Amino acid sequence: MTLPRTLFDKVWAAHVVTSRADGTDLLWVDRHFVHEGSHHAFRKISERGLAVAEPGLTFGVTDHYAPTRGAPANDEIAGMIRRLSANTGTHGVRHFAMGDPRQGIVHVIGPEQGLTLPGLLIVCGDSHTSTHGAFGAIAFGIGATEVAHVLATQTIWQKRPRSMRITFTGRLSPGVTPKDMALAWIARLGADGARGHAIEYAGDAVRALSMEGRLTLCNMSIEGGGRFGMVAPDETTFAYAEGRAYAPKGADWDRAVAYWAALRTDDSATFDREEVIDAAAIAPTVTWGTSPEQALPINAAIPAATTDQIADALAYMGLTAGQPLDGLPVDQVFIGSCTNARIEDLRAAAAILRGRKARVPGLVSPGSEAVRRQAEAEGLAQVFTEAGLDWVASGCSMCVGMNGDIVAPGKRCASTTNRNFKGRQGPGARTHLMSPAMVAAAAVTGTLTDVRKLMEGRA
Repeated sequence: MTLPRTLFDKVWAAHVVTSRADGTDLLWVDRHFVHEGSHHAFRKISERGLAVAEPGLTFGVTDHYAPTRGAPANDEIAGMIRRLSANTGTHGVRHFAMGDPRQGIVHVIGPEQGLTLPGLLIVCGDSHTSTHGAFGAIAFGIGATEVAHVLATQTIWQKRPRSMRITFTGRLSPGVTPKDMALAWIARLGADGARGHAIEYAGDAVRALSMEGRLTLCNMSIEGGGRFGMVAPDETTFAYAEGRAYAPKGADWDRAVAYWAALRTDDSATFDREEVIDAAAIAPTVTWGTSPEQALPINAAIPAATTDQIADALAYMGLTAGQPLDGLPVDQVFIGSCTNARIEDLRAAAAILRGRKARVPGLVSPGSEAVRRQAEAEGLAQVFTEAGLDWVASGCSMCVGMNGDIVAPGKRCASTTNRNFKGRQGPGARTHLMSPAMVAAAAVTGTLTDVRKLMEGRA
């Protein structure tokens, strides 16, 4: 008899090459994404006279330092971009470089190109690799030394994490999005609430999400301490993946879908931890502090400084206890990042902005060049520019402040990104995380605003 297994159990077991006595497993890697920061790893294997073990399974992506307006921010950044091109060229690795019509943020173009598929094990030197778990894949970020190991062997040593299921029951209310779901569970459980766990998202509210919504939810797993997040593949997954450039074709597709359909948690399988959240109780949510866990419904007020951590966050953010979140002035807005820069995100923001003017400046950076072209074809880019926002090229942009797109010291930004740490968007920058529609509402009013006030009569 085969014991009941979770989705995580099944995918992990399929990738174990061998195991050590201490419980660490050597795992086969199906997809390895590398970006500009990988030059250290390429240098390591070069010093040892090694080649990339599986160049056909490794993909280079220029995203973190990609300029969205004009040339690279400085010579050092330009050099990093050139080194990625040189390293991938030397080792015969496919590179989605600047100027390539498929270029974009790695966690956007992986699914978009069909490189991300159910049942795979995917790694990248970036913590938000958890995004790809939306397909029922195991996907996680790795460090520079591990990147070198994967380049040289196409394997990685990992200790098996504990398992956790977060079930969202019921339905989301109008104006509430996957970003709100993510912020809600992180606020409830804490930034370390899922520490060391493989998370499976389940429940009716998750099943009702589009693939792009699931990608957003899995993207934020790391912000709640999770090792990675997963959603079991279903017809929504298959419909999204079918026909994409790197997806299986013909009979291979039929065989793949038959295998993928079995990648689900068995009915009697157990998890190390279970959490249940009522989706209907979630409201549009924003962060007020310097950690994603410091988030509240938009109709709440800034909390009292009951701990040193809260006091420090309030001081950095220039806030006082009791201030309402709704109506808090912002200086600028940003729509972009691997969390919320896909076509559905841009449509949601444009639905609020259409026919309205932004009261504050802002930047909109699509998640990929393919998303940019589609947004322009649908007239979304025109909506943004007519509202007074800047429409720029694809890349990580203002999420990380590495490429010239930054928030000035002391300025407050309503942002669709995934981290609101001190200095994340620039030294002294004050970041409030929220959904694309909520950022659009902030642009229109110049304040943090409940988007539901602006939704009447709009899709």
